[in-house]
This record gives sequence, C-alpha cells and structure tokens, in this order.
Amino acid sequence: MGQVAWKGLFLSLFDYKTEKYVIAKNKKVGILYRVVQLSILAYLVGWVFVVKKGYQDTDTSLQSSVITKLKGVAFTNTSELGERLWDVADYVIPPQGESVFFVMTNLIVTPNQRQATCPEVGRTEPLGPPTPTKLGSASIPDALCYKDEDCPSGEAVVAGNGVKTGRCLKDRDSVRGTCEVLAWCPVEKRSKPKKPLLASAENFTVYIKNSIRFPKFKFSKMNVLATNNESYLKSCRYSTEHPYCPIFLLGNIVRWAGSDFQEMALEGGVIGIQIEWNCDLDKAPSECNPHYSFSRLDNKFSEKSVSSGYNFRFAKYYRDAEGVDYRTLIKAYGIRFDVMVNGKAGKFNIIPTVINIGSGLALMGAGAFFCDLVLLYLIKKSNFYRGKKYEEVKSSSRKSLSSPTLNGNQSPDQLGAL
Repeated sequence: MGQVAWKGLFLSLFDYKTEKYVIAKNKKVGILYRVVQLSILAYLVGWVFVVKKGYQDTDTSLQSSVITKLKGVAFTNTSELGERLWDVADYVIPPQGESVFFVMTNLIVTPNQRQATCPEVGRTEPLGPPTPTKLGSASIPDALCYKDEDCPSGEAVVAGNGVKTGRCLKDRDSVRGTCEVLAWCPVEKRSKPKKPLLASAENFTVYIKNSIRFPKFKFSKMNVLATNNESYLKSCRYSTEHPYCPIFLLGNIVRWAGSDFQEMALEGGVIGIQIEWNCDLDKAPSECNPHYSFSRLDNKFSEKSVSSGYNFRFAKYYRDAEGVDYRTLIKAYGIRFDVMVNGKAGKFNIIPTVINIGSGLALMGAGAFFCDLVLLYLIKKSNFYRGKKYEEVKSSSRKSLSSPTLNGNQSPDQLGAL
C-alpha cells in the first residue's frame, strides 16, 4: 500500500495543470465578485491615484532657509532702570535673525555686581521658621548653616552663586544663618516678577522669510510676494488676503497657538511656528503655497509648576575708573519662537504609475481567488461547483482513478443522491 502511494506521488510530479474557466450561474457569488471588483477599483482610483497621487514621484528632502527680523519699540519707567526705551537690539536674542529667536518680555535686574564676599542668601530672604512654601530660606538649602564648620572653605554652593569662605553669617539673635561666599555680589534677587515689563511686545511684528528648494525636481520658491513695490512689506500683515506677506503680530501668533500673550509674557514660554509646503508640481508654480500653523510647545498646563516658563541669564560688563570690574546681571523671561519647515513635492512619473496599476491588477486577482473560495467551499452546492471546476484527464495508457463525484458530469440532484 505504501509503495502505491509513493508511486502515485512520484507520477503526480509529471502532471500538468491548466486553467479551466467555468461560468457559474450563481447570482450571490456573481454579485459578490462585482462588489469586490468595484471596491478594488474605487480604492485604486480614489485612494491610490486621487488622494495619495500614486502616479507621482515624490521628494521629501526639502532644503530650507529661514531669516527672521523683528520690529517694535517699547517704553518703560521702573525704579531699577528708570526711564528706558527698548528696541530690537535690546529685547531680541540672538540678533542674527535665525529660525529660533527669543523675545524678552520680562526681566529681573541685579545691578553693580562685583567679585567680593557676601551672604549666599540675601537680606531680602529672611532666615525665619519654615512655611508651607519655604523652609526658612530653603531656596538654597546647601547655604544654610548653624556654625562655621557647616561652610567648608573652597566648597561650591550647590545651586548657589559662589564658593564658601568658611564663615557662617547670622542675623542678630538668630540660631541659623547662611554661608558667606566669594561671588559676584550682591547675589541675584530670588523674587519672581509680578507683571510683564514689556507688555506692549504683543504689538511687535516679526518678518519670517522662508526660501525652500526640492533638489530632485530643481524647484525653488519663497514665501514672499515677488513685487517691486517697496512699500508692500511695510504696510501689509499676514492674512488670508495676503498669504505672501509673512509679517505677523506676536500677539496674533500666541493667540493662534491657543494662549494669552500677557499671561505667557510674565514667565515666558515656547511657541512653534510650522511652515508646510505640499506642492503638486504637475500644476502651475503659483499653486505651490505655504501653509502656517502655530502651537505652544511647552506645557501650558504647568503654569503653577516650579519649572514653568522660559528664562535664562546674561550679563553686561564694565569697568570703573579704578579698574574694578562690574557687571549688571539680567535674568530674562520671554517667549522663544521655533520656526520649523517641512514639506513634500510630487510630479508625474511613469514608474510609480505602472507599479500602482500592477498592484491594482494583483488585487483584482486576489478578489477572484476570494470568490473562488466562497464558491467552492462555503456555499451549499460547493461539491457540485468543485466537480465542474476540477477535472482530471488521463491518457488511455493509465487507468482512470477519478472519483465519480469529481468527474464534472454530475448534476446537483445526482450529488444529493450520493
């Protein structure tokens, strides 16, 4: 018995299979087949070619250059700075006009610092008993001391301003004190601002010049209107009527990002400006337009957190007539703007077109295969249709071993009697 089976398997290697087309008069399977065909055709035409533009070659390696320029002045009158006029050289950092720029809206000034010895914790920070928000003067815990031995000489104060000198300074009748440090004295004030100094920065404008290039198609464009009218950029503002006037009010940018400028100006934050270029190069170049979107990148819901806002420090140095170096320390709060550019360009190419058409034809074949499974295995008369589709033909030299149910000549009634 085993030898017969192996012989049959060996002889089957030399069999040849050819297709046999059977027209099945079954309306349910026929409707299913047409629905599958129409679905595949709709996917191929609607999604692949219309929505995804599968007939195009694409270039996502966008080359971009961003230049920014701010305009606006503000006037302030404070006890520390007196009357002062602020222009772009004062509040824009860095001044080069890069894709990331910072607009200062608030600041804490510590003037006339010089290198000397002084208390690490200033007299404005009392060393009293703990409170719910302050452990004595726990703004710098490493500076707290009870005796001189608590301030080892030469040791830097953790999160402080200088190096310990070995002395513990105390107020009169106080048990606890603060370490004396060698630092830029007086040390920086630790108070937070109560209102933005440059609240009028909301009306400042920023000019964002963006040049892009798609190297594969050698296509270049700018987001500025090509005009010889020198007064155009001096009077226009970005809007749907002027999409090629990239001059924005800072207040509008923050509002479009879903935030309030005056609240954000108090302690700072980060705004993202997204420029999107999606270009169909089969159309006229005038149809390739930039699209702007704005979002707040820092966590606006953490305004009460100790890490909320955006700030940094810088100093301005000078020397008096006696040759002593001084500096004015500025802790700047403000809004950082990140300009991000991305995009994609597409143009007709025969290669992706042929590939997608071939994929669609392959899906048509998969649809026919699915309907064959339904016809031959899932409906009630599947045995009858299998008998019609698969027929074994043998030469006269070999005995016919075909089953009477599979010779393709039975009717459904005959199959029911088997």
